[in-house]
Amino acid sequence: MRTRCSIPEKTLQEMMRRMLRIRLFEERASDIRVEAKLPGVLHNCIGQEAAIVGACMALRADDFLTGNHRSHGHPIGKGVSLAPLMAELFGKRTGVCRGKGGSMHLADFSAGSLGESGIVGSLMPVAVGAGLSARLRGTDQVCLCFFGDGAANCGPFHESLNLAAIWKLPVVFLCENNGYAIHTPQAQTTAVADIAQRAQGYGMQGEVVDGQDVLAVHDRVVHAVARARDGSGPALIEAKTYRYCEHSEFGEPADPPPYRNEQEIAFWRARDPIELFLGRLEAWGALTREAFAAMKAAVRAEVDAAVAFARQSPAPEPQALWEDVFI
Repeated sequence: MRTRCSIPEKTLQEMMRRMLRIRLFEERASDIRVEAKLPGVLHNCIGQEAAIVGACMALRADDFLTGNHRSHGHPIGKGVSLAPLMAELFGKRTGVCRGKGGSMHLADFSAGSLGESGIVGSLMPVAVGAGLSARLRGTDQVCLCFFGDGAANCGPFHESLNLAAIWKLPVVFLCENNGYAIHTPQAQTTAVADIAQRAQGYGMQGEVVDGQDVLAVHDRVVHAVARARDGSGPALIEAKTYRYCEHSEFGEPADPPPYRNEQEIAFWRARDPIELFLGRLEAWGALTREAFAAMKAAVRAEVDAAVAFARQSPAPEPQALWEDVFI
């Protein structure tokens, strides 16, 4: 069955399922972090699920993606199992990086997830390298590069876009613009209103899309991926979105935080990407509230199983310190 947007019903339902996986995974991780059961710090992406899933589901299974410090959702959006991701947050040997990466350094090469980093903008050159690798190997793979509005003011942003444009590499740069670089609003750090305007300076396609609308993001990224795959070069897509939580998880934040006001938060809460998508699916007859509730319960069970798996998994042995390193 196909809907008014021409995307198969099963695909639409899978989009919703992945958005729920991200939301419930993040909520559970946040709860566990408050209990001081996770090492390190968390940067969760609650509120940004549509930008992630809409973009990731425009990729093929063999395509690549790179993330950033707020990246639990990106491998989930690409289809990675929750259990090894949760185990990595716990620092366990069964994690995707065998417990050595933690929250900000998830990678799963089997799914094309090339890694994430707490260093802002640092994975953008990696994405360009992945695009160059595809070109040299003669494949038509594409790399989707996620970054935030703060990274758009870092050197690697300009270097990466410039090199990708010169060589017409198959890279789609996806800016999740949630309006803040930690606590600093974009208007205080960036001269242009839309980061996508910067694409003009590198001779590439640049577009702004509603980051709370999973189908709008999906449509734009599908077109950009197709162009990249056929050799037409990179694109810069800016998804206007919002993070509902604080920059990072360190104890209880102020309510509302001092750099945001209640009106702003209420505006974006009213544009919850999951609720917006559910309303459309209901109107199209693609997903009822009852079916949604059952889907959410099933995803919650997945998250519960992932947490149980992580808790029961062993910590890395001391000798693991010498594995996966060059000495």
